[in-house]
Amino acid sequence: MRNNQPSMRENLTGYLFIAPQLMLFLVFIVYPIFEGIRLSLFRINYQQETFVGLENYSRLFADPVFLQSTINTVIFVVCIVALTVVFAIFVASAIFDKNAKYVSFIRGSYYIPVMVSMVVMSMVWSFLLNPANGLIPFAARQLEMVSVNFLGDKSLVLPVIIFITFATNIGQAIILYVAAMIGVPKDVFEAAEVDGASRMTIIFKILIPLVKPTTIYIIIMNIIAVLKIFVVIQLLTGGGPNNASTTLMYYLYNNAFKYNQLGMASAVGVIMFLITLLLSIPQLKAMFKKD
Repeated sequence: MRNNQPSMRENLTGYLFIAPQLMLFLVFIVYPIFEGIRLSLFRINYQQETFVGLENYSRLFADPVFLQSTINTVIFVVCIVALTVVFAIFVASAIFDKNAKYVSFIRGSYYIPVMVSMVVMSMVWSFLLNPANGLIPFAARQLEMVSVNFLGDKSLVLPVIIFITFATNIGQAIILYVAAMIGVPKDVFEAAEVDGASRMTIIFKILIPLVKPTTIYIIIMNIIAVLKIFVVIQLLTGGGPNNASTTLMYYLYNNAFKYNQLGMASAVGVIMFLITLLLSIPQLKAMFKKD
């Protein structure tokens, strides 16, 4: 009787195919993680490394700028992820079953900002909002209206950056949701309509639960993207005013490249890694949970 188990040669062929990708993963993902953890336990001055244990972490939690940047980052993550999921579901559920040309136009319109570099988008918004020579403040002065300093007001800078980031990245979530909703069998909708279900009932009771894996994917990807937010902060506010828009990524950048505190920067990176892990694990559990 023929043995159906794969031979050693077949197994070896499979391992050889995945070996290049595995090596790249180990070199560029796994090794930097462990190296970052190691560096976070040292005080680094140019080529000299001094082991200090958890001193870098204790200095971080005693730094009010770090605490402020952590709060700002949490606000960014919660607001941008919530806005992205809610708005993308709203748009996708409104258009997914309409005329194909109409759906394609809407998807293309929302996806255009995603294709543009964040650097370019930040420069455009800087041109619009700059308090000295921006288009919006200039128009307000010409119309003798009150000119609002959107980038210099502590109470406005966070909502402005949240809106800019959300508006730039929303297109990808809409496309993913539309693709997931188009893939739902039409028989399900026809059966619900025969039973007298309204469109709102179909959306909330059928459509949204069936696209749950897409929702979880969008949440995880947006958490990772927002935690790494840097360009828009660097180009629009520089972390100001008075650290009101400083994020963990911007704080890490300052410590690593401005203040030459590589140990502190590595400690911030480890904390960001743990935050990402803690926020993503519940979503992954929900994805693989068998209902």
